[in-house]
Amino acid sequence: MTTTTAGNAARDDHPGPGGPADSPFVRACRRKPVPHTPVWFMRQAGRSLPEYREVRAGIPMLESCRRPELVTEITLQPVRRHGVDAAILFSDIVVPVAAAGVDLDIVPGTGPVVAEPVRTLADVDRIRAIDPSDVSFVDEAVRLLVAELGDTPLIGFAGAPFTLASYLVEGGPSRNHVRTKALMHGAPDVWHALLGRLTEITLAFLRVQIDAGVSAVQLFDSWAGALSEADYRRFVLPHSATVLGALADAGVPRIHFGVGTAELLGAMGEAGADVVGVDWRTPLDAATVRIGPDRAVQGNLDPAVLFAPWEVVEAEVRRVLGEAAAAPGHVFNLGHGVLPETDPEVLTRVVALVHEATTS
Repeated sequence: MTTTTAGNAARDDHPGPGGPADSPFVRACRRKPVPHTPVWFMRQAGRSLPEYREVRAGIPMLESCRRPELVTEITLQPVRRHGVDAAILFSDIVVPVAAAGVDLDIVPGTGPVVAEPVRTLADVDRIRAIDPSDVSFVDEAVRLLVAELGDTPLIGFAGAPFTLASYLVEGGPSRNHVRTKALMHGAPDVWHALLGRLTEITLAFLRVQIDAGVSAVQLFDSWAGALSEADYRRFVLPHSATVLGALADAGVPRIHFGVGTAELLGAMGEAGADVVGVDWRTPLDAATVRIGPDRAVQGNLDPAVLFAPWEVVEAEVRRVLGEAAAAPGHVFNLGHGVLPETDPEVLTRVVALVHEATTS
């Protein structure tokens, strides 16, 4: 599929030379030959950068996500500084949920906090579907970014239905997801109604980004690792598969990522993504066996390793690249997000090392 709407990046399963669709990042996602292994970092646009802290000073997180020019500047910062092979839209997974009328706030040091947690079908009914106009600021930001980025691809993203549901049911971040699991098992009708609604919202949010011109999308199921494989397959997989399956003809690679998902990697691959992100706990060669030969992998340097001496960082980067040789396609990344205290210079050196070590 090729999109010709003004502001959109051209996309095609067999792209011609040049442009984001022919970038090392998109080619790696498509399991095609690349001139070097592409690199980007989850949370690369964020608190590790002093320029980010400067432009965000005094502006609440949700408000920051609703200012297209600010989103554009923050998204571009790591591309300028690190030379990464892809940008990722600066936003938050709860942005579309807030647009759907859920009363929530992102509390510094805590995360998303929901005023009235979901417990019943009536609570689910209060969460409305979203219209593209509800997130028009995202559309505007993506179009601004596509114009600025040129041949560098832009990744859009959304939270997966399970992870969004965990915040809505728990009322905020949770270590054990007790209320979430109790609702899953004790009121499956409420659970599936909630995930069905969140599936609709997630799809609408991703389609806005795709229509505006992103070159790939990532579905973050950050907390799926809290589940057994049986529970994942029963309560989560059908909804994630609906999201990813509905985007199969969108013309952009789909990435699926979760934390602590070693036992879920096969099932997450079955959900339908083109690329499965792997956290730092599972070697990429082992992950490739679990995921199968029809999907690329993304990852998976331990974010904490970046605090070690450079010779350790270099050895670990090379280890990850060696393990990734078994994969049909590889996007280098961390096994989770950049930690706020990370030295940005180390990230810049990692990008250069990966490029140098893999240039063909």
